[in-house]
Amino acid sequence: MFPAKPLPRSIRLRNLWEVPRCFCSALLLLATLVPYSLAQSVPPPPPQGTQTDAAFADSFKSNHVSNVFATTQKTSCYTPEVPYAGNLSPTNGYTGETPCNGSANTGEDLGPYATQNVVNSPFLVNNHSESDIRVDPTNSNHVIGQTKWFVSAEGYNHLQGFYESFDGGKTWPVQGHVPGYEGFTDNTDPVGAFDGFGNYHALLLPYQFSYDKSGFQVFANGSSLPNPALPGEAISSAVRPHGAISATDWNFTHNGSLDYLMTAPNAHSNDPDKQWITVDLNPTSPHYNRIYAMWTLFAFNPSSVFVSFADAKPDGSHTDWFTPAVLPTINGHPWDSYMLPHVAPDGTVYTTETNNPQQKGFLFADLFVIFSRDGGVTWQTPLPVHHDIVVPAYQNTTFREGILNTFAVGHHLVNGHYPLYVSWEDGASGLSNIYLTASTDNGVTWSTPIVVNDNVDPADELQPNLNVADNGATDSVSAAFYDRRLACAPAGTAEAFAAGIALDPGTAASPGTPYGRSNYCVNTAIQFYTTTLAPIGHNIRLSQNTWDPQLNAPHPHCICSSETFIGDYFGNASSGSVEYTTSVSTFDDGSNPNHYQQQVVASLPIPRP
Repeated sequence: MFPAKPLPRSIRLRNLWEVPRCFCSALLLLATLVPYSLAQSVPPPPPQGTQTDAAFADSFKSNHVSNVFATTQKTSCYTPEVPYAGNLSPTNGYTGETPCNGSANTGEDLGPYATQNVVNSPFLVNNHSESDIRVDPTNSNHVIGQTKWFVSAEGYNHLQGFYESFDGGKTWPVQGHVPGYEGFTDNTDPVGAFDGFGNYHALLLPYQFSYDKSGFQVFANGSSLPNPALPGEAISSAVRPHGAISATDWNFTHNGSLDYLMTAPNAHSNDPDKQWITVDLNPTSPHYNRIYAMWTLFAFNPSSVFVSFADAKPDGSHTDWFTPAVLPTINGHPWDSYMLPHVAPDGTVYTTETNNPQQKGFLFADLFVIFSRDGGVTWQTPLPVHHDIVVPAYQNTTFREGILNTFAVGHHLVNGHYPLYVSWEDGASGLSNIYLTASTDNGVTWSTPIVVNDNVDPADELQPNLNVADNGATDSVSAAFYDRRLACAPAGTAEAFAAGIALDPGTAASPGTPYGRSNYCVNTAIQFYTTTLAPIGHNIRLSQNTWDPQLNAPHPHCICSSETFIGDYFGNASSGSVEYTTSVSTFDDGSNPNHYQQQVVASLPIPRP
């Protein structure tokens, strides 16, 4: 073990998007072609065996899954710092920015805002992609989801938003954007955690950019920023205190200013990204209610990973953030990201690190785990989890690959240690498959990876998200993921009409309206396991309806680019005997006639072995 190194004051933050566009295009082409140039690897069968598509489709009903379209229950608006007028309508259902015109019913502040330097008009929040979900440890019926809160999918123009339930996810009466950071162009990568007092801590990534005449995002410095009074980018925090009722009840300042963990003068010379948060919720831990925040700093492509921490207080405030410190990584390979911290019942904080080096063309990744036993001050050197994962490139559609892996820690000892679980997606077969492994000796050794998805016919299975549910005497492990085994609805059916398939002209890789098309449309799925990764039944369908990922999909870099976005991850959590996920759908259940990206909260009883 050795102490983490403080962040040098001279370091400035950079955004990877500033890589020359020709280089990015070449990497995208390589990412598309490489899986087919490799000697393709056929994945082994999952330990539970495969199941037919019909059985998977029926598993929604047979496992008593419920779906609630959470983000259609309220109408939200806010005033963006930098509006964007680009509009791709009517293709794929796009509508561009839509004036609010008094339609908001959330009670949130519509602007103008104290942090803005302009006077603009409010716009409707229409799309909601990428999400997280957490259950209040002091009240199992209190659930908060976070997601990107878009006013323009074409311009990737969004803040972070939240939706809150007080009845175990049946209704979501309180919603709105997370306030305090409206002076930035975007506020991204939604993630949060409750403390032991019932306060909810959101870790934020606000940043500034403007648009050039083609729609590309322009990252500037100092007086050239859209809002020079604010930093170009920041890692920051906002807290929804226990007992909050209205959409505006957030604490977003600390010591008299916005609650920054770190700031950067722009979002392109160096770039903080992929922030994550956890809180020590174990009353017997020496660091009970310690908040751990981690993120990646990309600096002209090489990256470093950082940690900071503070201690939560009952009133929703916290102590000063510890000076950001560099975490240990593999020597000579500064290409780490995806810090996913979790705390074991004894107070040990763990995180995985994903090493994705430029020398391998960003096409292969290695996974490691590190941990701290003294509240985040010193850290164990990295221990290997799995090597040479093939980063997948999804077929047929245009949404990009998300966070490669996911991580969780058990609540009960196995062989004298709290078990560690890591899952990832791998494209070695030419399509993406989900794998899962466990360690019961503190990360020294790992079980042989098993395949999670149990589809008969090959299809892309992607974006795994782990959760470990505490059942009292033991745990249940779950891996939720996006699943593409079910074909899009056939032409002429009510299901196809409600899915909006007619709006989709297809893609360059898969042209034509995708009626009945395989490996194109999306569902959410989940697989449960015992603590030793013995499967409990088969994959369970969590989406009542299959949905089209091309509809209203945000363009993360430019309206002029074909690359789109459904999120880099989605939320998976539990409370008692109930599992919750929050994930995207563009289906119209009667509340989504424009086929916007909405957050659908699925819940189901956790199955027993």
